[in-house]
Amino acid sequence: MRTRIISAAVAVVIAIVALILHKTFIFELLIGLITASALYEIFRATKYGSHKLQSVICYAYAFVNTFIEVFHRHGWLTRINDWLILGCFVTAMCLSYLKHHKEYDYNDLFFMMGLTALLSLSFKTLLYMSSNGRTNGEEIFMLVITLCAAWLADSGAYFAGTFFGKTKLCPEISPKKTVEGLIGGIISNGALLLLIGLVYDKLLGGSSLNYLFLFIAGMLCAVIGLIGDLTASEIKRQCGIKDYGNVMPGHGGVMDRFDSVLLVAPFMYYLFTQGLILK
Repeated sequence: MRTRIISAAVAVVIAIVALILHKTFIFELLIGLITASALYEIFRATKYGSHKLQSVICYAYAFVNTFIEVFHRHGWLTRINDWLILGCFVTAMCLSYLKHHKEYDYNDLFFMMGLTALLSLSFKTLLYMSSNGRTNGEEIFMLVITLCAAWLADSGAYFAGTFFGKTKLCPEISPKKTVEGLIGGIISNGALLLLIGLVYDKLLGGSSLNYLFLFIAGMLCAVIGLIGDLTASEIKRQCGIKDYGNVMPGHGGVMDRFDSVLLVAPFMYYLFTQGLILK
């Protein structure tokens, strides 16, 4: 428990610094490293990391596709956009497939390309939030509320499951999760996001919020995040591992902490772009 608390405290400090510096290259650097690290952990777990050349291409795309936003923010290299980088990535992967087709089949090709594109797109929505707000405070709020939407439901589900849990939710994938815990996580997530929104709006003088949609978003994110968590857990089970890594002692690897963020972040970004939360 002491190790978990220390790791969590260090992570919180890093997160706070990253939020403060979200307008600098530090934030893009951090998201790029997180994306590449998540890819590395999954490739290692599924043994796809043995394809060295293809793995390096995937890591490079995940990082470059993120870090290029540093230059775009200053109006530099704007012709090198997401589509060009994606095209270069797909071309490089196809060339590597042609070169190593005897030991690298089409299943490997499509798995590595698809996973890399999925993780890159999901994590990059955090960058979009960090630069598309009307004010600096609004951008920080979008990032904070998104991460809270992905992570807080797990705590609510844990306490509800501990005190009231009786009905197993999916015992073969995650034996400790219960239906009662899920319900508690859904309700608590909506309530906590509502509370965070009230603090931002009323106490910090932030933008006006649509509180009904914020509460609904919190509840939906509890379910969406759970889907991401269970999917990542089933992959671990099939791979015969307990954690994806040990970058956070006591908590596991990057994927262990960000599995729910992968689905929640794009969903929250959609809600923001549609004007359903921020008025």
